Amino acid sequence: MSRLFDSFIMVNWSATSKPTTGKDSIWIGALVPDARLRLTFRASNPATREIAYQQLQELLTRLTNRGDRVFLGFGFPLGFPEGTSKKLGLKGDKPWESMRDFLKKEMKDKPDNTNNRFALAARMNRLISDGPFPFWGCPKRDELTTLSVKKPREHESGDMKEYRRTEAELTKQKLARPQPIWKIAYAGAVGGQVMTGLPVIHKLRADFDSLRIWPFELPLEPLIEENLEGISIVVAEVFPSMLEQKNAETEIRDEAQVRIMAEYIANLDEKDRIAALFEGPKKGSKAAQTAISSEEGWIFGV
Repeated sequence: MSRLFDSFIMVNWSATSKPTTGKDSIWIGALVPDARLRLTFRASNPATREIAYQQLQELLTRLTNRGDRVFLGFGFPLGFPEGTSKKLGLKGDKPWESMRDFLKKEMKDKPDNTNNRFALAARMNRLISDGPFPFWGCPKRDELTTLSVKKPREHESGDMKEYRRTEAELTKQKLARPQPIWKIAYAGAVGGQVMTGLPVIHKLRADFDSLRIWPFELPLEPLIEENLEGISIVVAEVFPSMLEQKNAETEIRDEAQVRIMAEYIANLDEKDRIAALFEGPKKGSKAAQTAISSEEGWIFGV
């Protein structure tokens, strides 16, 4: 059986408020066929999210124009825990779209990386709880009555869960220990990455009619060629920390992560094992499946 994908792009994101390269910054790793159709890896390290978006747009345009089908993985959550959209008072029967539209409108991210993620988190807390919950983590200067420097309390009955179903499964399988999406500052804070990253994904979604986001726009079932008709880019959430880390001598950790993840996904495709992973969780109720495919999303390969 031939591969489902030709090229594999992995993105390590950052919510930093200033142009940054090197450690803890944005890395784009592309494993693409060369002139002899051999997969060759190249990494770039854009200093800002605007440059990263431009590089991704240019790369995807080049690859799709030559006929490649691309697996595009982002290393941050593509959805929020079940009930987040409802708690925010957002309308619509597709919570992931409601969150997308909300963040597209409210997230202000300038070309130099300055952004309003702390003010936005504070506003979202006010809408959800009228207090400093569930989002937390910020510099002291950004602390407000609805956003605290440290985690204000534990999640209780009636709250959204601290972790999505996919993160709970990741922990259960002892693949890695994820960070909660509500944490928007400090080491491993994926919340800020989600707030600044989702608008970029959806800008790409608007740029490319042939792009689909899994599992929101592709079903939770094994992927077959027939279901990919007219689709040239599939976006999925990846979690590089679930794989064994072996840096090359000249690589820093973030660069190695996008390379290792790209090689891992490409190897799955080469061995005809990638299609089954689009089924997502092996067990779960119909309600859980609906929550995953409409709001929470799922980490590819968990």
